Amino acid sequence: MLEAGRRQRNQPAPPFAVFEALTEPNRDPRRQWLKLLDDETEPTIVESSQPDYVVWSSLWTKRPDARLRFDLPADWTGHGTDLCWTLTVDDPMPDAPLLGHMRKRVNELINANLRYAFGQ
Repeated sequence: MLEAGRRQRNQPAPPFAVFEALTEPNRDPRRQWLKLLDDETEPTIVESSQPDYVVWSSLWTKRPDARLRFDLPADWTGHGTDLCWTLTVDDPMPDAPLLGHMRKRVNELINANLRYAFGQ
């Protein structure tokens, strides 16, 4: 698998809470954050180890080979999570427009929607 993107950003919730949110998205109807587009499908959990990491199947119907890994180390305060997502794909690498779209969507879902669901 080829690494197609990676980003690390702090989440205000502790690793156990981020793990739960990633393994059971939208379980709380008041804090739904996994809002998919027409070309996306709900991911399944491929692999996980609580509360350290979660691996999702692809979100994209055009690239069913894609995987998203979320590493969930505690931040320096012990109250938040320094979430790092890594997008991997099989060869060939997506063309530039599709790759940009995929990276942007992960960033929106994780570093915006999920973050806002935790109150920031």
